[in-house]
Amino acid sequence: MTTEGTRQEVRGDGGALLDVRDLKVEFRTRDGVAHAVNGVSYRVGAGETLAVLGESGSGKSVTAQAVMGILDTPPGRVTGGEILFHGRDLLRMGAEERRRTRGTELAMIFQDALSALNPVLSVGAQLGEMFEVHRGASRKAARARAVELMDRVRIPAAGSRVGDYPHQFSGGMRQRIMIAMALALEPDLIIADEPTTALDVTVQAQVMDLLAELRREYAMGLVLITHDLGVVADVADRIAVMYAGRIVETAPVHDLYRAPAHPYTRGLLDSIPRLDRKGRELYAIKGLPPSLTAVPPGCPFHPRCPRAQDVCRTDRPPLFDVAPGRASACHFWQETVSEQGDRR
Repeated sequence: MTTEGTRQEVRGDGGALLDVRDLKVEFRTRDGVAHAVNGVSYRVGAGETLAVLGESGSGKSVTAQAVMGILDTPPGRVTGGEILFHGRDLLRMGAEERRRTRGTELAMIFQDALSALNPVLSVGAQLGEMFEVHRGASRKAARARAVELMDRVRIPAAGSRVGDYPHQFSGGMRQRIMIAMALALEPDLIIADEPTTALDVTVQAQVMDLLAELRREYAMGLVLITHDLGVVADVADRIAVMYAGRIVETAPVHDLYRAPAHPYTRGLLDSIPRLDRKGRELYAIKGLPPSLTAVPPGCPFHPRCPRAQDVCRTDRPPLFDVAPGRASACHFWQETVSEQGDRR
């Protein structure tokens, strides 16, 4: 892996390892055109973790697929924007160059490890293939590297389990294998798409701790996609909250938890079970996210927002600057911030 100093030298885009600019992705369906990603912008630096949050259908995973170049086309297609990685626009790369970038410089951890892994190949063969294809390693050397990776992500008795198949591992161990595959060629950036889905709370914490440790050790950038604010509190540096294909709030993690500046973010935080609210009914945001083929005018969140006023129904808010490094797409973000005492 390149050193931090080298990374700083090769980036010509103001220090960002990944710089997504005004990205737009749409899907043509029988019901019409779904604007799955509608002008998303975010940046990730080396050694930094950005958590991208939101309910299902908010555009989190589609954004990641566009970055990785694995969007199903058709029906999906990128209709605008730039994806700069090390200063190079991934969208302008040829197919072969994009393929070489995946795995060696940019990798992804998928949310369903059992579906992502090949059921008829041993995990050692799947891990070793990375070294055979990209590094020209012999089968014996590739197997040895597979054992090293399995041991690195703390799979017990890695040497004796390298020949086992995916179904012979627990869900948490399979997720560790997915992390090992993403880490194999020491990429500069890893995108983790819901890496703790379907895992119990204890295993979730172990997986998140492992990702944080590896990020620090290798000085990687990490984009963590999730719908659960609870799993990223101790891992993320910054958070971007998505709703209906747009980023509606972005902030350093501690600022967002202390004083969210968008009613949707506040609703997500209020939905987290808390020990000091034992016996009280769990809060839930009313209504459902809008159809991406018929996003309402004005602020997309206004049909569900307790603060909505006439301007919210007609004027779509831009991302207002709340503070250095903070932004909110809410006409009344000041009032939302000022109400934090009531939430506590």
